[in-house]
Amino acid sequence: MKFAREAFEFIDSLDRLSTIDAVMNATQRVLGRFGFEHFSFSGVPRSSAAMPEVVLAHRIPAELLKLYVERRYADVDPAMRMLRRTTEPFRWLDVPYHRERERKGAEVMALVADFGLSQGFFVPTRSPNGTYANVWMAGPAPELTARTRPGLHLMALYAFDRVHRLVGRSPDARAALTAREREVLAWTACGKSAWEIGEILGIGKRTVDEHAQTAVQKLGAANKIQAVVFAIRDGLIEI
Repeated sequence: MKFAREAFEFIDSLDRLSTIDAVMNATQRVLGRFGFEHFSFSGVPRSSAAMPEVVLAHRIPAELLKLYVERRYADVDPAMRMLRRTTEPFRWLDVPYHRERERKGAEVMALVADFGLSQGFFVPTRSPNGTYANVWMAGPAPELTARTRPGLHLMALYAFDRVHRLVGRSPDARAALTAREREVLAWTACGKSAWEIGEILGIGKRTVDEHAQTAVQKLGAANKIQAVVFAIRDGLIEI
């Protein structure tokens, strides 16, 4: 519960921050409490030619970014491929690749390890215009557990959205959600499962899932968690 409260307090504070540096400093402080020393908010480039323009903001070693761009690693990075295939957060160490067949991909993984950042965590997202994006965070020994992952996921998505808006890429107009869709998202924000929400609202799990999916579509979100972020951002639900 303490971590959940901390996550919601962080989210609530972001709308009062008016500069990218302020958001980055706040994000660095909260992630640092869980062992993450470096992080970035970035698009997923179609090719290395788009690097580093797709990086909205970052707190990663300058030399690492320099080498990543110069060596055109975005074209061969297994993590970039993974980010196009899932909306679920994943660890850097869990990214699948073939060490022998993907020599350049293995180079990327080795480079990150050389900087002591192999204990990384990716949160895939979508920018408001629908392109692939992500939040990446890493540290030597982060506290990445079943307890902390949901809160880190939510905080990362909200911080990305705040940075994205401050960069000047405004989201679309607010979507019109039904009262039931707002209820489902509000209970989702509290960490309730679809079955639990159904029990609370007196409806079936399948109906809860349908309301959640409709809200996802209306908000232009990639998944239910991002829909919660957008709904909080637009004042459609309260936490």
